[in-house]
Amino acid sequence: MKIGIYPGTFDPITLGHLDIITRASSLVDMLIIGVLINHSKKPVFNAEERVELIERVIKDHPELPPMKVEAFDGLLVDFAKEKNASIIVRGLRAITDFEYELQIAQTNHKLSPHIDTVFFNTRLEYSYLSSSTVREIASFGGNIKQFVPECILQSVYDKYSSIRSVNNGSKQN
Repeated sequence: MKIGIYPGTFDPITLGHLDIITRASSLVDMLIIGVLINHSKKPVFNAEERVELIERVIKDHPELPPMKVEAFDGLLVDFAKEKNASIIVRGLRAITDFEYELQIAQTNHKLSPHIDTVFFNTRLEYSYLSSSTVREIASFGGNIKQFVPECILQSVYDKYSSIRSVNNGSKQN
């Protein structure tokens, strides 16, 4: 069985991520979406929430083959070995992504030579899109409907509404 891992922070998952998931799932028998618990980042959604949002997106797309969503901490190659994965999937939006991702792929290959990285060029309509962009727009109450799957739209709005309420409450004290 050929197992692939598509790792990321997914804070939140975007339509660009979904496009990579859809395309990558055709290369493997099982795609595991690895939700990175990165201690150097401060995600808006905690790991459990990000896993739940991705699971909701997958469930909303029954045309996708069965896949797993799991949070992980530590080195990606260690997670890949634990899951018996032979492929790591990464998306590329721009040259800057490629330079960074190539270094990571080469390092991962040095650490674990039996694991290959496969790059997917982002489709043109998602080439500008990132979770950071979505977070920025959502933090100001902007319209993110064209950036995230419909089934999680309200959850993202609710999260930012909650954050704004907390921030406004702390400013008044």
